[in-house]
Order: sequence, then structure tokens, then C-alpha cells
Amino acid sequence: MPGCIEDTGQPLPLRQVADIRLQGTASRFDYQDIDPEARRLYLAHLGASQVQVIDIDRLEPSGSVSGIRDVHGVTVAPDLGRVFATATGTDQLVAIDTKTLGVIYRVPTGRFPDGVAYDPVHRLVAVSNKDDGSETIIDASTGRLEATITIGREVGNVLFDPDQQTLVVAVTPPDALALVDPTTASVTRRIPLSGCHGAHGLAEDRSQRLAFVACEDNARLAVVDLGHGRQQAILSVGGSPDVLAYDAGLGRLYVASESGVVAVFDTTGSGVHKLAQAHLAAHAHSVSVDPRTHRVLFPLERVGGHPVLRVLRP
Repeated sequence: MPGCIEDTGQPLPLRQVADIRLQGTASRFDYQDIDPEARRLYLAHLGASQVQVIDIDRLEPSGSVSGIRDVHGVTVAPDLGRVFATATGTDQLVAIDTKTLGVIYRVPTGRFPDGVAYDPVHRLVAVSNKDDGSETIIDASTGRLEATITIGREVGNVLFDPDQQTLVVAVTPPDALALVDPTTASVTRRIPLSGCHGAHGLAEDRSQRLAFVACEDNARLAVVDLGHGRQQAILSVGGSPDVLAYDAGLGRLYVASESGVVAVFDTTGSGVHKLAQAHLAAHAHSVSVDPRTHRVLFPLERVGGHPVLRVLRP
């Protein structure tokens, strides 16, 4: 793949803790989200059409929700006691009760709902409709459709920036970050991304007001200063980068890719610096970080014939 840089020669600064055998078929996973207080990981098992729940203290499965066809995105709303998941197979947002793991409601979205973000300030959910290039805004409490806004030809992931109370959306082409006011469903600013092709995955360092964008078509990571509305850097990562996770406590960014290559960056000094880049496992394209223990979590499709959650620590 153009722009793909292979292993740095430095091992990943991580040690394996465990492989947790997961439920369901040995098939594709996608996004994940952690409730740090309830100590639960919510994991989209796309190939099994399930949201899996893992106890991240006991390191064992604690439940699952089936019937969420081709589930891609997942985000937790601890204040509401809900998890929101995108069912791409039915073009819906699904709200799940975190206590009972029962479905509360299903709401139609646009075509191919993918990334999803929760806005706890206004209690809204934003869904990225990849094929429509739009964001659907939904009242998180009631499931009422608030608005749909077209942003570009294709949208990637979305996150909520609580400092500016705005949605940050990856858009392509042309590659950019769109800042969206969730209350008015209007684009307030576009930040062009230079040297980035296929803007998709997103993460944020709130302390430095930095956004990190995975450029899946040319194996790059774009670093954007949200405060000043400009791009700071473009860096190499593994082929087809997908999901990103940021550890605010350690100032580390993890970039997982479809090629199975993981890149690790340090953000504590001047600028963003790569610590290591190496192959972890086949299809290791999804990652999350437990902010309390700093453990790094990678769902893997097939290890010994079964799906597992690989747990590592710095």
C-alpha cells in the first residue's frame, strides 16, 4: 500500500496479560467503548451481529446483546445507563439498557450508519451515515430524530468535543474535519487535511486540544490543533489504519490497522513522536484503553480457532 511503513524494529512497548475467549463466531469485530466506572467494555462483534460485554477487572465476558445486524459503532452513555450501537444491516441506531442488556428502542438512520458519538451536555447521539455523507442527530433519552445534516460525499467516525461542545466528523473527499454544532445541526468550520487520503478513524487529546485522524487510504495519521483550527503534522502508520485509542494518563496514542500493524505514539513532549510500530496480529484493527489500569485491548477474530480479546499493558 502506498505510504505504508513497516515495523520500526522497536518492539511494541506492551506486554501481554491475557487472551480472553469471547462468545460468537470467529469473525470480524469493529468499534468498542469502555465505561470506566462500571468497569465494562462494550464491543461490537460485527460478524456475529452482537454487542459483547466484558468485565475489565475480572477479564471475563459478562453478557451480550444479539440481533444488532452488522453492528459497527458502539458508545456508552453512563449518565443514562445506555449503550448506543449502529446496526448497519438495518440502517438503525439501537439503544441498549446497561443493566438488563435489553433493547430500549431502534431508530432509523441514513445509509450505512457507522461511527457513533454521545453528547452528554445536550443528551444527543450523533450517527455517521457513511454512504450518505451525513450525520443523524437523535435525542438520546427518547429516540426522537432531531436532524440530519449532509456534510460531504462520505463521513468517517465522529466524536464529541466537550470543551467546545461540538461534534468533530471525519469527511472525505476532500479530506477534512468538519465541526458541527449538534444543537443546530450546522457545520461551523472545516479544517482541511493535507497528505491524508480516506479520513476515517478519530481520537482526541483533550488536554492539548488535539484531534488524531486515521487516513485509511494512504497509511497516515493526521494531527490537528482543534483550538487553532489547523493541521500540525502528518505521520506514517500501518496499512489501512482504522480505530484509534488515546490514553490520557500516559499521553499515548494507539493506532490499530487492518494490516495488523499497531503504531504507538507519545504526546507528552514537544509534538507527537512515534515510539514503535510492529505487527501485532491478523486484523488487529480495533483498540481501546482502560484509563484506570492503562491496559490496551485488541479484539482478534481468530486465535486457536476462536475469537479473543487480547489484553496488554505498558
